[in-house]
Amino acid sequence: MSRISDIQAPVAADMQAFKVHFREAMRTDVALLNVIMRHILRRNGKQMRPLFVFLSARLHTDQPFSEPLGRRAQVAASLIELLHTATLVHDDVVDESDMRRGFFSIQALWRKKVAVLVGDYLLSRGLLMAVEDDTYDLLKITSQAVREISEGELLQIEKARRLDITEEVYFEIIRRKTASLIAACCACGAAAAGADAEGVERMRRFGELVGLAFQIQDDLLDLGEGERTGKPTGVDIKERKMTLPLIHTLQQSDRSERRRLIRLVKYRSNDPKAVEEVMRTVLEGPGMAYARGRMKGLLDEAMAMLEAFPEGAVRAALMDLVHYTIDRKK
Repeated sequence: MSRISDIQAPVAADMQAFKVHFREAMRTDVALLNVIMRHILRRNGKQMRPLFVFLSARLHTDQPFSEPLGRRAQVAASLIELLHTATLVHDDVVDESDMRRGFFSIQALWRKKVAVLVGDYLLSRGLLMAVEDDTYDLLKITSQAVREISEGELLQIEKARRLDITEEVYFEIIRRKTASLIAACCACGAAAAGADAEGVERMRRFGELVGLAFQIQDDLLDLGEGERTGKPTGVDIKERKMTLPLIHTLQQSDRSERRRLIRLVKYRSNDPKAVEEVMRTVLEGPGMAYARGRMKGLLDEAMAMLEAFPEGAVRAALMDLVHYTIDRKK
């Protein structure tokens, strides 16, 4: 698997410019906010979303790699990152999570009220940035993604009460909840580089396919797929989330076995032995192979879309980024 530094090489100038632009976007004259913004910047991780934005933009321009892309591309990457960070801050409040990527969450360090206000600030900062730069097309793409993420979360909550999620509903949930953000990254990148409506839609679909595959891989990892240290967590089962391997296992089970598994998930999700029993049934059943097959189909379709572009460092880096995203072990 390629190293992240190799994947970043064609957009190294863009990523460097982004760090400056994003830092400036988060600056404020409120002392407490500045402290919290610095905390967020320190835990920023590998910045995969800006990578998707810049590589998608570079696919649609022949500008030399040594020259950073224009301001629209910087606004696109910063807008995506601001709105995504805002949703994470709010998620930690909803989930009452004390940790995020190995760091204490904002709600753990500064309490829930501050975290909610910080999330609101980040959302408003992103909206204002887009308005100030007249990048309304980018604002439309990202706003639609935020709307779909919210709808996906609510749809999942609604369905989790009855555990009646079909495969069709599952894909609708993950399309909105997970895939919409990567789709927005790729669409914003293409739009920022001046692609026409067809080109923007093509990249949006490419990002959506990658996002769907990403979520299925997340399902598999939670059940212990791949090389992991320690025992599988089964967090999805504990949270009563219906994942693709579990859904397919239920579909292929007879009525009594299906009812038994649903009862375990619905009423005993806090019992480690019950969770382990559900996990063992799924791991030994047809659901894992089926989910892997669906994931491969989505990736093959995404890669076929990229192959329509000329060969080169950017296309290769974007393909490597997809594999890097999917082939993770945790």
